[in-house]
Amino acid sequence: MIRTTLSTATRSLRASAPLRRSRALHATAPAAAIYGNILETIGGTPIVRCPNIEPAGVEIYAKCEFFNPLSSVKDRLALGVIDWAEANGHLKPGDTVVEATSGNTGIAVAMVCAQRGYGCVITMSEAFSVERRKIMRALGAKVVLTPAPAKGSGMVAKAEELAEKHGYFYVNQFVVDANPAMHEATTGPEILADFEGRQLDYWVTGYGTGGTFAGAGKAIKAARPGTKIILTEPENAALISSGVEQKRKEVLGVFGASAESHPAFTPHPIQGWTPDFIPKITDDGLALGLHDDLITVTGPEAIATSLRLAREEGIFTGISGGGTMATALKVAETAPKGSVILTMLPDTAERYLSTPLFEGIAAEMDEAELEISHSTPSHQPAKAE
Repeated sequence: MIRTTLSTATRSLRASAPLRRSRALHATAPAAAIYGNILETIGGTPIVRCPNIEPAGVEIYAKCEFFNPLSSVKDRLALGVIDWAEANGHLKPGDTVVEATSGNTGIAVAMVCAQRGYGCVITMSEAFSVERRKIMRALGAKVVLTPAPAKGSGMVAKAEELAEKHGYFYVNQFVVDANPAMHEATTGPEILADFEGRQLDYWVTGYGTGGTFAGAGKAIKAARPGTKIILTEPENAALISSGVEQKRKEVLGVFGASAESHPAFTPHPIQGWTPDFIPKITDDGLALGLHDDLITVTGPEAIATSLRLAREEGIFTGISGGGTMATALKVAETAPKGSVILTMLPDTAERYLSTPLFEGIAAEMDEAELEISHSTPSHQPAKAE
């Protein structure tokens, strides 16, 4: 696949007819509207205050990316890359798209392919949640599983092989400039528009590909250099924090498209965050000096915070959202009084039903629920034999 520079990709995205019609470039459009197709509803996600969990003297807000049609921030990436590929002649009717994913990008790519009429093949480690592969198959994608011990780099290698052998268009989300360009054109400007005339002291984000960090971060820093960008990663997969350089190689004529498994990586439960390598796009954002601080968070902290958001704010986000919010709460501990913090919530908790996030959530009635049931005479549950 031919690469473009970030600025070229951004111009290409902005010139794209489908994007001109999409809500992603019209965050101020009225909520009540009739759309020509599902892809036009991508973007324009709300920013919501979290008053019940924010500490006294600090305001915490969340950009809720699960309001995208397939419930994650990756809907932006998929639309951006496919639009870019079509505009630059890399995709034509009847083609097949292939991508390696932990789930959300694959779901988003499957959605875009279904709407645009492309074939879709997804490679994914068998370690990721079962519901993700079922959603992709329901959208018409073929899902090729790779062994869990091969980690994220294994599913990437499989996608590369399939692209080379069958001539599939390879999304290449960890490298393609259209990924951060989409966030520079949409996510960042949405945040800036929503906080126009308002204080914004910190913006907190994790990284999967690094697209949100490098793209939205670039837009935010250009317009509001005083806003501190806080990057976060799992404590037991602190690849950037390790200071160890990521080794890369050239595949399909693109340097950095494939990366060796990083020595600082160990498995973690924050799906969608930090694969077993530092993505090229993340490195690009680091090279631009976009972040002001790097904070690690544990899996248990991310899970506990996700459940806390559900129970105290009614906000239903996944483990990655719990991770970014847990980091925002850490920032709040030392932030000056009156600070305003915005964090990203990448997806919905419904993507995690078979993961540790729901291990403590029972399907059957507990004693308290049985007591409520027994407080009136009718329709009692059958007694266990």
